[in-house]
Amino acid sequence: MTTTIFVPRDSTALALGADEVAQAIAAEAARRGADVRIVRNGSRGMFWLEPLVEVQTAAGRTAYGPVTEDDVAALFDAGFLTGGQHALALGLTDEMPFLKQQERLTFARVGITDPLSLDDYIAHEGFAGLTRALTMAPEQIVQEVLDSGLRGRGGAAFPTGIKWKTVLAAQSPVKYIVCNADEGDSGTFSDRMVMEDDPFMLIEGMTIAGLAVGAESGYIYTRSEYPHAIAATEAAIATATQAGWLGDNIRGSGKRFTLEVRKGAGAYVCGEETALLESLEGKRGVVRAKPPLPALKGLFGQPTVINNVISLATVPVILARGAKFYQDFGMGRSRGTLPFQLAGNIKQGGLVEKAFGVTLRELMFDFGGGTRSGRAIRAVQVGGPLGAYLPESRFDAPLDYEAYAAFGAVVGHGGIVVFDETVDMAKMARYAMEFCAIESCGKCTPCRIGSTRGVEVIDRIIAGDQPVKHVALVRDLCDTMLSGSLCAMGGMTPYPVLSALNEFPEDFGLSAKPARAA
Repeated sequence: MTTTIFVPRDSTALALGADEVAQAIAAEAARRGADVRIVRNGSRGMFWLEPLVEVQTAAGRTAYGPVTEDDVAALFDAGFLTGGQHALALGLTDEMPFLKQQERLTFARVGITDPLSLDDYIAHEGFAGLTRALTMAPEQIVQEVLDSGLRGRGGAAFPTGIKWKTVLAAQSPVKYIVCNADEGDSGTFSDRMVMEDDPFMLIEGMTIAGLAVGAESGYIYTRSEYPHAIAATEAAIATATQAGWLGDNIRGSGKRFTLEVRKGAGAYVCGEETALLESLEGKRGVVRAKPPLPALKGLFGQPTVINNVISLATVPVILARGAKFYQDFGMGRSRGTLPFQLAGNIKQGGLVEKAFGVTLRELMFDFGGGTRSGRAIRAVQVGGPLGAYLPESRFDAPLDYEAYAAFGAVVGHGGIVVFDETVDMAKMARYAMEFCAIESCGKCTPCRIGSTRGVEVIDRIIAGDQPVKHVALVRDLCDTMLSGSLCAMGGMTPYPVLSALNEFPEDFGLSAKPARAA
């Protein structure tokens, strides 16, 4: 009897030796005459256990990890092909608390299937949403997305359905779907995981978007630092096209949609939608003034839907199961789930998909296991390098767009970077300004000059040069950047700076926190 063994092909697993483990398993099985089939699946998102090897047994998939090639012979000796006990044995994968306590909707297949197997994808509800969309009018598809409450998962949280409705109503013979896969936020990797570990899902979501607004062409704009994601996505596009899920006549419907992957050069500002469009058109990635909105005048001057990977990858489950199903998850105006990414000084880093309303404390301790250093958590940055630093007093606030906005924070792309009590928050504030100075496109003065002056003034504070005077100057500078910057690059850089000043004044040579709203 053939035993199926799963070894991840995700970048994290590859960096930790997954290829070598797969080769060692194949060689050891051949040496022992064992009949095995090795499937290169996606990561389950438990990065501290990678490479995580799973074996299909009569009881279900049994996990072992982290496995090195030196462990393979001992695993065979322990009878791991039938779920035998070993020091690396973790029990049934589905029963592991880290996975069992999640609500995996967008990531339902990730880690379970072979990412490039169309048969696997279809066997796990793949293309069910597109099949239904092919029977619907564009207005009905847009309404389904509107009713679901899905909002942009790239940071701005703009209702996806409204953006689609605007493009649908735009009068133009040519329209485009653009996927913003330029995942540049520190501590984020959910976009990469979708493209590497379930690329057909992104293809399906973009095709549904095309049917919804009348677009026949789509582009996935990603960064050149993602070679595995690019390779997997391009392979999946070729397979989907050959099978008729993409191309000139989708499943015999007479409807057309084609997809291409385009690589950027890694400029952070190209995560901003208009700078992305400039880069996609072959120009320098510089922010455009708005209006006109990209929904009306976007790529090559045509109406364009721009959504990020998670937004588009969530569409298939909404179409497959209905808006009401998706809307039942979450809280307030934040409906559905978000893949939160645990990084930084965290014991158990990885991906956790939960409904909105979960708290930082739950994510960091119930899933993350606290800090890797064993020290107390002092600050957490949520929402990427332009997100606020949150102190312990905010750990129990529900992760919800409006709840976070109420105290000057953002949920953003769901990146969570943890810092223990040794962190110097004045240096972190300086880093935010320095990051902006390096990554600014330079088009507007508040961002270009403000960030440079910000570094200089914070350096004076760190040196102990009249901290009270210079902190006041930093606050004035932040106000100018917030109010006067052309895009979120300069407009959000004050978030980490002001939050560090407000919550950790002692690191700036100040004695007390200023009064703040509850």
